[in-house]
Amino acid sequence: MRACIHQRFHQLPHSCFSFLHPPRIHAYTVANVENPSAPSREDYAYANVFLWNAMIRKQVENGDITRDLPLLYYIQGLRTGLRPNGQTFMYILKALVCGKNVNEGEEVHASVVRTGFASSEFVSSALLGFYVTNGFIGQARQVFDEMPQPGLVLWTLMIRAYVCLTLPGEALELFRTMRRVGVMPDMVAVATVVSASGLLGDLGVAKTIHCFIEKSRVEVDAFVSSTLINTYGECGSLTDAYRFFKETAMKNTVVWNTMIHQSLEHNNLDLGKQLFNSMPERDVASWNSMIRGFANIGQYEQALALFHDMETMELCKAGAWIHSYVNNNDLNQDGSLDSSLIDMYSKCGDIAKAIQIFEESPRRDLFTWTSIICGLAMHGHGKKALCYSSEMNESQVSPDEVTMVGVLSACAHAGLIEQGRRYFQSMEKVFGLVPNFEHYVG
Repeated sequence: MRACIHQRFHQLPHSCFSFLHPPRIHAYTVANVENPSAPSREDYAYANVFLWNAMIRKQVENGDITRDLPLLYYIQGLRTGLRPNGQTFMYILKALVCGKNVNEGEEVHASVVRTGFASSEFVSSALLGFYVTNGFIGQARQVFDEMPQPGLVLWTLMIRAYVCLTLPGEALELFRTMRRVGVMPDMVAVATVVSASGLLGDLGVAKTIHCFIEKSRVEVDAFVSSTLINTYGECGSLTDAYRFFKETAMKNTVVWNTMIHQSLEHNNLDLGKQLFNSMPERDVASWNSMIRGFANIGQYEQALALFHDMETMELCKAGAWIHSYVNNNDLNQDGSLDSSLIDMYSKCGDIAKAIQIFEESPRRDLFTWTSIICGLAMHGHGKKALCYSSEMNESQVSPDEVTMVGVLSACAHAGLIEQGRRYFQSMEKVFGLVPNFEHYVG
């Protein structure tokens, strides 16, 4: 591996490392404030390390490269006598984190120890992350144990490492040790430990952690809430999950979705539907959970109907955004778009908004009248639709075939059979319209 890196190093042009050479340093270094004409030896050293770190970081930030190039810069810097600092180690470990061979990381680890940065929480966190990402939990624990006084960040990282590798027992034991030495967890640490108890599947442990959260008064955010609901569900207690859901004040969409998911996982479709219908706001995950819930119990027609509703809701959101854009940019001053907006809101189920647009519209033509009459008829407001039909006639706007479909439908919804018959007969006699199949159905 090192031979490969060295070979790549010799293939690079010499100019790549010219910034490390003394004649070029003066152009990059920050001048000494007290004596700008005479930068000190420390200035040169600082400038060298600063630029070295900048070059390594730049390569790390380029996602389309391999880890070899940052390593080449790192090795060349060491060869020129530069002494790495904490940032150097953090950048190079980030470059190595996707590697499949732990040898380079162990060499960097050895350099960390030799240069005295093993006691740095930031560097140790980077080392721990490197080992965990590559599956070396033993080396990660060694890094943690060698820290004289690990802070909360390092404790949380190590606990989370055990959770990620499905070792909940070790995670919970480390949490107990953390509490014994007096380190108080924050929301992130608490959520991690709650996840560990869920993996363990022990309801008693989950309740103990919940009790600790309440007694210690750790702030509970939406992430902790959703994790605790999920944990109770994984431990087999939908009752405890729902009880906590009702008690917690932190209910965002993720928390609602988690409760719905657990309801369906426990085959409680009624509770899932109740929660879904009560949600203040839904996202794609909400719809997907319910559609999957119906499909899992063989209610495919309901699943398809819900999928159709989801598509309609997404289209309505897009329509509302377009309406807002039109208003903000004064694109509908003459009301020419009002009939389309009325039709859109009617089909999206917001008939109140459709009526509002109609009442505020400066344009009362055939299309605007037809849109509001058909929209009201669609929503079962037959009498109100007929009132608008009368106003339309008084305004001397003649209906067309589509308008009459709405009028006849309104009569049917309102149970006005005789009035519907009169409207039907007036089509040919008054308006010269030939009835078609839709009029007979209406």
